[in-house]
Amino acid sequence: MKAQPPASHFIDGDYVEDTAGTAFDSIYPATGEVIARLHAATPAIVDRAIAAAKRAQGEWAAMSPTARGRILKRAADIMRTRNRELSELETLDTGKPIQETIVADPTSGADAFEFFGGVAAAALNGDYIPLGGDFAFTKRVPLGVCVGIGAWNYPQQIACWKGAPALIAGNAMVFKPSENTPLGALKIAEILFEAGLPKGLYNVIQGDRSTGPLLVNHKDVAKVSLTGSVETGRKVAGAAASQLKHVTMELGGKSPLIVFDDADLESAIGGAMLGNFYSTGQVCSNGTRVFVQKGIKDRFLSRLKERTEKIIIGDPMIEETQLGPMISRAQLDKVFAYIEKGKAEGATLLTGGGIPNDVSAEGTYIQPTVFADVTDEMTIAREEIFGPVMCVLDFDHEDEVIERANGTEFGLSAGVFTSDLTRAHRVADRLEAGTLWINTYNLAPVEVPFGGSKQSGFGRENSLAALNHYTELKSVYVAMSPVQSPY
Repeated sequence: MKAQPPASHFIDGDYVEDTAGTAFDSIYPATGEVIARLHAATPAIVDRAIAAAKRAQGEWAAMSPTARGRILKRAADIMRTRNRELSELETLDTGKPIQETIVADPTSGADAFEFFGGVAAAALNGDYIPLGGDFAFTKRVPLGVCVGIGAWNYPQQIACWKGAPALIAGNAMVFKPSENTPLGALKIAEILFEAGLPKGLYNVIQGDRSTGPLLVNHKDVAKVSLTGSVETGRKVAGAAASQLKHVTMELGGKSPLIVFDDADLESAIGGAMLGNFYSTGQVCSNGTRVFVQKGIKDRFLSRLKERTEKIIIGDPMIEETQLGPMISRAQLDKVFAYIEKGKAEGATLLTGGGIPNDVSAEGTYIQPTVFADVTDEMTIAREEIFGPVMCVLDFDHEDEVIERANGTEFGLSAGVFTSDLTRAHRVADRLEAGTLWINTYNLAPVEVPFGGSKQSGFGRENSLAALNHYTELKSVYVAMSPVQSPY
């Protein structure tokens, strides 16, 4: 099973290789098989990509938003036509089941291109400000060269979520995918070029931790958008801030999902499972602290155990498979270490915690895992695990659970399940998070802003709000009479 691209990088409308860069392998997580070998970007490759972006950006910005939008909408159409092909590549890249990638990955990227391609003509307008005889107006102008740094859980989606608003606003982008998932972004670049995007406007370069600083610190980069861990976000934001560059940080979380005793039990359990096991738990917004009111705790846990143990684990290319492997051996080992810590600190292992039967020994598989009787001070309740490990805590009263839910440095997401919509809105207002759900979890349509608060980052992906983070406001004062000067 191979997915070798023509070269490691896509720059100025074509594939580019530089074998002087450090070689690394792309591994299919389900079998451990090497499916591609690539090279990390050298400083010369970074300079080449940014130079191409800088050269192309001015002419692109001079086009009308409508003309730019036509190209993005063509890219969306191509992605939908090739959804199966792109989904299979995403499964090879990530190990996520094909039943998931075919509905949640390339399609989400296509949605972003379609949405931003369609709204730009109206959304990028400025304001007219009457000032008596004089007047002023504002306009939104592009920033220039933007850098996108992606994570490995949704590589194609992230490449589009960052690329679509950047491009429609008149910017150019240099995108660096995670070295764990290097393949999908190259296809996105191909498709954009095929759709008519001029050369140099969307470039993809490979790399690792040493590549990020080359991009972030480059003098010709105006903005950096990162999806990644809090630790990485602090470093990138610090470096960008020292040079007064624009930043969007979409970072990690330890999000609360609150289930009141009047909730629809099956729906709440379904939401909790999606918020912990989808993408093998590798989702930054996951509701990994599930607070269940004591009145329904026993029924919740019993049914949760039953449903969790029916999850189909196996070959991600088989459409019946519901749970695939972790992204890498290192991530698998990290998750197992957290499971051992949970047991050592006194949490009750309700189900899972081991390696599934009947899967490849070379694959990085783990059973979906549920801990009950978790308390706030336990490590598994405080730190982001980024794997299919659900922590169930119990609570008595609304005020109590809100205080406990907010007792974290993170503030990415939160959810509440209840049949009392007055309470639902009241609780949502008090939860300290950037993205919240009522009676559902982890839905992220492109029309809705997505992002966090506190240590989970700042700025927003998606929706019209994203355009504010890829443009800056220019004010123009127009005098309608001669200058009156005392000099």
